[in-house]
Amino acid sequence: MERPTLLGAHLVAPGTQSITAYLPVPGMGILPVNAFVIEAEQPVLVDTGLAALESEFMDCLGSILDLEAIRWIWVTHTDPDHIGNLRAILAKAPNAQVVTTFLGAGKMGLSQLPISAVRLIEPGGYLDVGDRQLLAVIPPCFDAPETIGIFDSSTQVLYSADCFGALMTQPAESAEAIHPAELKEGLITWSRVDAPWLSLVDEVRFRAVIQSIDRLNPETFLSSHLPVARSRINFLLESLMSVCETGERTLSHT
Repeated sequence: MERPTLLGAHLVAPGTQSITAYLPVPGMGILPVNAFVIEAEQPVLVDTGLAALESEFMDCLGSILDLEAIRWIWVTHTDPDHIGNLRAILAKAPNAQVVTTFLGAGKMGLSQLPISAVRLIEPGGYLDVGDRQLLAVIPPCFDAPETIGIFDSSTQVLYSADCFGALMTQPAESAEAIHPAELKEGLITWSRVDAPWLSLVDEVRFRAVIQSIDRLNPETFLSSHLPVARSRINFLLESLMSVCETGERTLSHT
């Protein structure tokens, strides 16, 4: 795989579609890049994909729903692979509002993206989308301080932004289809690259963060950079915890 490739849309949870692309990472494999459509009473698009795939992404999104019906565009954070098609979608979705944090809105403004139709949200806040309320959560790890994930209690789905991403050797339909050793290695490698600060985190405090996610009792993890995960949720949590533990041991011997 020499360039980003869009594989298309597929159902990953009740009323939830994933638009999945793969980005080649030279020397390290491939990285999934996912956006999601929550088919709520007021439809929600979670992130907007890679700009390099604008035409394919827009066609795929349009095959799921009428773009004018999009009511909310939840930007988990403002990295290019998450806002790549934001401007194009806003041009086709006149009723859409962008959901982000105060810092996210500021960074969008610095990138000269439209911020007149922004709905600010902060961790612990809720977005009413008609038939449900979406809870704004901070994922256990992230690479941008404005990162804000989603917990949908109506489907028990956690949208975790970059957290629980993994570098992979080939596309897979689900996390369960990846060999456990490969999945753990890919997750640890990605976490060390994307959130290098994990090596500085106190293990006890980080486990408390992991437990706060576990208490939500998610049944499905939808990461921006991993195929859908259902039965391996505890495996992902413990793998992420091991990044912190390994980092602490490394620091204690320096």
